[in-house]
Amino acid sequence: MVALPINLQNLLRHRTVESERIEYKAAWNPDAIIRTLCAFANDFENLGGGYVIIGQDCDASGRPVAPPAGLAESQIDKIQRELLAACQQIRPPYFPSLTICEVDERKLIVLHAPGGMHRPYKAPSSVSSRHKTWHYYIRRYSSTVEARGDCEQELLSLTANVPFDDRMARQAQVSDLSKPLMLAYLQEVGSALADYANELSIEDLGRQMNVVDGPSECPCPKNVGLMFFSESPDKFFPYTQIDVVWFQGGPGDDHFDEKIFKGPLARITRDALSYIERNYLHQTVLKHPDRAEATRVWNFPYAAIEEAVVNAVYHRSYQEREPIEVRIMRNEILVLSYPGPDRSIKLADWVTGHAACHRYRNRRIGEFLKELGLTEGRSTGVPKILKAMAANGSPPPQFDTDDDRSGCLVRLPVHPLAQWPVEKSTPEVTPHVTPHVTPQVTPEVRSILNLLVAESARQQLQEALGLKDSKHFRKTYLLPAIAAGLVEMTQPDAPRSRSQRYRLTPEGQQWLKQHADD
Repeated sequence: MVALPINLQNLLRHRTVESERIEYKAAWNPDAIIRTLCAFANDFENLGGGYVIIGQDCDASGRPVAPPAGLAESQIDKIQRELLAACQQIRPPYFPSLTICEVDERKLIVLHAPGGMHRPYKAPSSVSSRHKTWHYYIRRYSSTVEARGDCEQELLSLTANVPFDDRMARQAQVSDLSKPLMLAYLQEVGSALADYANELSIEDLGRQMNVVDGPSECPCPKNVGLMFFSESPDKFFPYTQIDVVWFQGGPGDDHFDEKIFKGPLARITRDALSYIERNYLHQTVLKHPDRAEATRVWNFPYAAIEEAVVNAVYHRSYQEREPIEVRIMRNEILVLSYPGPDRSIKLADWVTGHAACHRYRNRRIGEFLKELGLTEGRSTGVPKILKAMAANGSPPPQFDTDDDRSGCLVRLPVHPLAQWPVEKSTPEVTPHVTPHVTPQVTPEVRSILNLLVAESARQQLQEALGLKDSKHFRKTYLLPAIAAGLVEMTQPDAPRSRSQRYRLTPEGQQWLKQHADD
């Protein structure tokens, strides 16, 4: 039996409603349950599969009732035997993890069905029928439905397309995982597995947490396991880090403070956010002569920064050798990550907070972040940033990408009434100084600045530099220049417009004048 990676008892006691990832069944119903397992295995939206809870009935609104119906002791063995036979009818065969738990003194069977490694999967419409017909099934909200038409074609296109974070890391060994980190995680999320995890070998523990795979003679950690439970993920995925850079004098300043966070994803996310909160966030209190209540505003609302950084950790590509960068200036904070939003998201919807992503780049990373309470994984990041900025009275945030979506830039403007205290200008790091060229103005960025004497199209700039690879040009030259605030689009609301041009910002013009003799 396998323990759940979340605290099931808390889930039930809080009356969690049925959703894409949870389905309650009052009794053993092989036809409906096998169809749902097939849908979770297909994991059409890369949410990480789901759970089927047998013995738990629910009301008309989909919430579990208390106490649950439960299963008789004599039923449990029979259900397990029939489940084994029924799962063999899924094509290709698919077997969920099973655990028996007790809630309110009633026995339940919980099936954990992660996204399968060999999708798409088919299941028979009726397990007991003599003349079976197989269909593809997917989850739509809280229901299991047959995939038809465009949905079926899209599902077929996902054949063997296992997300990078769920693949086995052939370059690593199980011993590269840290058992103390795994135990600490289980304790934090309240998993029942924590009660006996210390007695398991690191391989067995990794298999139960679904971060180890492969045959017993050659086990292998999964990429997501190394990202969360290795002390040095950057050893396997270069530039798995968060760089926080403070430019006290703005993008043209030669003085900057830099703090680099490396380590397990959950740790560096929290450490980077804590560092930013301690050093760069402060509240301004404005008193009014005509009323007793003062106005209190933050220079940057923490909730908006948290969402921007966590979203970058969740959605960046760990195959790209680029860190997440947080650039802090007196007038704004920029969060830069690679690549940009998925092409299933319309840019117009993205910038207004109405985007609905149909394909998550890192489904397993999202699963761990959700259990740690760092994200919801339901396309709520942008709406939360918009809401936090509005609640603080800050100017609206900006969300930028280029026409090839090679990067993602979140820009959070400072509150216009915020005042920077002197004591906050010196953070917890020793400042570095570089002569002539500031760290964000790389030689590549500088070459673009020198070319932009007038508005120019992307192709013109690329050809002038003698570059053939458009992706390399955008990633190394154009996007960093935009992120530094030195170059801007002439049509920022339509980044893929054929008439799109690029020009120097006032800061870019000023930088060129200051460095004309360099």
